[in-house]
Amino acid sequence: MKQLGQSLSVRATKLHPQDIDISGYSAMDNKTILVSRLLPDPLVAALSGLGEVQIASPDFGIEISEQVGVIVSTAMDPLPAAIIESFPSGLGLIANLGVGTDNIHLSTADRRGIQVSNTPVVTEDTADLAMALLLSTCRRLSVCERLLRDDDWGSSQKHLGTRVHGKTLGIVGFGAIGQALARRAKAFDLEILYHGPNRKEDAEAVTKGRYCEDLSQLLGESDIVSLHCPLSASTRHVIDAKTLKQMKPGSILINTGRGALVDEKALVSALADGHLGGAGLDVFEFEPAVTAELFNFDNVTLLPHIGSATAECRQDIALRGLANVRQFLQDGTVLDPVRN
Repeated sequence: MKQLGQSLSVRATKLHPQDIDISGYSAMDNKTILVSRLLPDPLVAALSGLGEVQIASPDFGIEISEQVGVIVSTAMDPLPAAIIESFPSGLGLIANLGVGTDNIHLSTADRRGIQVSNTPVVTEDTADLAMALLLSTCRRLSVCERLLRDDDWGSSQKHLGTRVHGKTLGIVGFGAIGQALARRAKAFDLEILYHGPNRKEDAEAVTKGRYCEDLSQLLGESDIVSLHCPLSASTRHVIDAKTLKQMKPGSILINTGRGALVDEKALVSALADGHLGGAGLDVFEFEPAVTAELFNFDNVTLLPHIGSATAECRQDIALRGLANVRQFLQDGTVLDPVRN
């Protein structure tokens, strides 16, 4: 196994503390590592090789020791400005287990001199899930399986899906995951459109994607729209009542990015009036809560935020998070810095 300080792409299915190379490591003033929640035992054991590990109280409600130098968090742990302001002066790193950092108030962390790292190792697994969700939603696999399990073969035959091959796929956010989805979509002979702040000619050469500077153009031409942009003030509710109306009648919406990219109230309305042909969601605006009305639609596929949920990917995330913590404790830098 490669040493932690290197770029890791590990395909083992289990993480063992003895696999973690911490040679050459020296703790910075014996700092404590605070984890935001109960993490898998092997990960906690590996972190214990780098320093004393403590588990935070819910919402970090109890005063944190001045000895805490690193916080290991997950995408499910909100770290707003008020919580970050309460952190001790000695805290130097928030090591997020996951690629998205919209759960962290980055400007406050930056102002306080706290580094933030992430684990950008989820691209291929998330793109696999996005493609699977796209196919399942278009072909109505979810409702057909439910009916079959209920011994209702006849009713399942009435749920006609939407053809996928030869259609137009619009990708909102053409970063690593969006491009990985585009590569998969080419095998289905899908025409690729993409929208983002900048044109990416190198990516176009690989994916044959066509840039749409205006989001409305992409929405109006696409049979399927898949969201892969980061969540920010400018992208929150990028799909709302206005933009839903710009989508083609009968088109399909897929979201494996962040739940708040979509105004779920407006989405429910677009599904109820028949403007949308369906939706496939792995993330939700108020997760872990799901807007109740979404359960009423047979043309909606719902998944519990499992884009990175493979044994191999979770292994990669754990090792990459450990690598960032180890390097920070060793020399004050991280492999994967997140810029505000």
